[in-house]
Amino acid sequence: MKNNDPFEPELTADLIVRAYKAGIFPMADDANSPDLFWVSPDKRGILPLDKFHISKSLLKALKNNSYTIKVDSDFDATIHGCANYGTDRDSTWINHTIIDLYRELFERGICHTVEVWDGDKLIGGLYGLSIGTAFFGESMFHTVTNASKIALACLVVRLRGGGYTLLDTQFVTDHLRSLGGTEIPREQYEVLLGKAITGKADFYQFAGGATSLDCLQSTSQTS
Repeated sequence: MKNNDPFEPELTADLIVRAYKAGIFPMADDANSPDLFWVSPDKRGILPLDKFHISKSLLKALKNNSYTIKVDSDFDATIHGCANYGTDRDSTWINHTIIDLYRELFERGICHTVEVWDGDKLIGGLYGLSIGTAFFGESMFHTVTNASKIALACLVVRLRGGGYTLLDTQFVTDHLRSLGGTEIPREQYEVLLGKAITGKADFYQFAGGATSLDCLQSTSQTS
């Protein structure tokens, strides 16, 4: 996606939203690449909201109620956490263009974060886009074991409470598969997407508490 091409539309936040509504999302080859490219997988990763699985290790982590859960508190720290290399990955597809565009979407209330804090230290989190009753999970990170899974569990509770119908994970990793993630054909995904983007959900409807234990209790109540 090279913006100096006169026949290519200007890359804007509005174009990003339109692309998601069409089942397409942008990526970069790596964090240092100046360009983006569009992706529409033949098989799409989703996490059915009624199929989220809490493993024994995640259950133990959720019971640690010293962790504070925050929403939309620190976008920059969250997306930079997702963009940084770590022990669990040696590359990342989040470049400066993505950071700038999704920051604009965050400021417009379309992009959201779920963050896990240990005191004043951000130890994990995720970000994604909310359009209709669809939430498009973009990336997550952790610096403490299971912190990203805690963020995902709290996201699932929030989406259930807010009337969402689709949690799009784009791809399915072993990590996501262990939590209930699955792949569906593009045609099936497009049907779910078409219904979701015309619906209405509220990311802030969930009125639960702000600890990892609250997420566990809320998950149990809505399962």
